[in-house]
Amino acid sequence: MIVAIDHVQLAMPPGGEPRARAFYVEALGLREVAKPADLAARGGCWFERGGVRVHLGVEPDFRAARKAHPAFAVQDLDALLARCRACGAETSGVDAAVRAGERRAYVDDPFGNRIELVERTAG
Repeated sequence: MIVAIDHVQLAMPPGGEPRARAFYVEALGLREVAKPADLAARGGCWFERGGVRVHLGVEPDFRAARKAHPAFAVQDLDALLARCRACGAETSGVDAAVRAGERRAYVDDPFGNRIELVERTAG
């Protein structure tokens, strides 16, 4: 039986590690964790905070994920979006709530991968 998601894997182009670090640490507030030694030679970066774990893997023929995407539960969506914009990230869909009691928005990582941000609100 499945009990949780262990991590989310997203792709990035070769050499994208500095841009990934800037976005996932500075904009999203995750921290970088060391990859296991046997995987480090492949490139890429791993990030986490609490139970959220995101792995960026290098894909030589990279194409951004524009439809498929992770959705992260967030607190203070407005402040997070401001940090994302300050880092140069594109945001969209702010307040386009699909369900009552939620605010949601989308942000593109530096490689064009779509990320959904969902804030639970009272109601």
